[in-house]
Amino acid sequence: MSDSLGSVGLVSTERVVVGTDDDPLVLASGARIAPVEIAYETYGALSPARDNAVFVAHALTGDAHAAGWHEGAHRPGWWDNLIGPGKALDTDRLFVVSANLLGGCSGTTGPSSPNPATGQAYGPDFPLLDMADLVTAHRRLLDHLGIDRLHGAVGGSLGGMQVLEWALQEPERIDRAVLVAASSRLTTENIAFSAVARAAILEDPDFHGGRYAEHGVAPRHGLKVARMMAHITYVSGQSLADKFGHRRDTSGAAKQLAADFEVEHYLQHQGESFLDRFDALSYLHLTRPMDYFDPFGAHPDVVPSTRFRLISFDTDWRFPTAHSLRIRDRLLERGVAVDHTEIASPWGHDSFLLEPPGYHELVRSFLH
Repeated sequence: MSDSLGSVGLVSTERVVVGTDDDPLVLASGARIAPVEIAYETYGALSPARDNAVFVAHALTGDAHAAGWHEGAHRPGWWDNLIGPGKALDTDRLFVVSANLLGGCSGTTGPSSPNPATGQAYGPDFPLLDMADLVTAHRRLLDHLGIDRLHGAVGGSLGGMQVLEWALQEPERIDRAVLVAASSRLTTENIAFSAVARAAILEDPDFHGGRYAEHGVAPRHGLKVARMMAHITYVSGQSLADKFGHRRDTSGAAKQLAADFEVEHYLQHQGESFLDRFDALSYLHLTRPMDYFDPFGAHPDVVPSTRFRLISFDTDWRFPTAHSLRIRDRLLERGVAVDHTEIASPWGHDSFLLEPPGYHELVRSFLH
């Protein structure tokens, strides 16, 4: 559907300092960070009344480039099928803001940023983050843009968790919230998957206690394995079977211990390509807040004025529909307006990035 709709065209990532020595970013732990820079992009035009802004919160390995094209790029932003003229986030009507997360590695301050105390990268000295801290940084971005209230906030996976936290932190700031394939508390299994991914990084000989930059290396093997394993949880068993089956790259050849099946080579490619765009410490710092996330416990008495639209997918086994139902039930207990729909999709957790039938229509109608 969106192929016939418009693109926001060429875009560029902007940066703004939202934390200074005089006004540092204060984290939930009490730690203070300054300077803090945020990378962000905007699409569409802010209305004179400043009442048409929609914030897009990205998932674990996303960035600020959600839509349109960067000069010389071979692919558009990661949510280009959702954002643009005539699309679900219609930039003819809406002013869309997308920003890279605190702790990230795509322009926003994170472990690979210079530590003003040493002049070197923060490395392992970067403070541990809470989900609340990710929201605090983006709240400052909205203040910089002069946006007091959001018409909407939309996020998938970790992005949806941020939106939920934000609505409970500032119960009057977001009119409509769309949470797609999100969770309000990880299962033990979820934490276990992340634990294995982190162990692959932490136990890589090139990790050097997080000071790998000082040694001129990076824990590439560990990060690659972490990405390979995580990617399996983002897709469905059926989608892997349909795409690869039991086909081998060396069909007819002798059995071997090295990668042989097509699905193995696919995962190898996913792991290798990830190394070009992500930092190992950012991966550690952004997965950990998800493990501790419990917004209804942290904000036991908050009743947001926000209206919620929850969307889950029937083949998502990373954050299955039960996670969305938990959010729904907790919100209903507080008298908050909330609707939930489970969408049929063959693609598992990654469905939030794609276009299974009915998904974008739900987002579009809710934001209207």
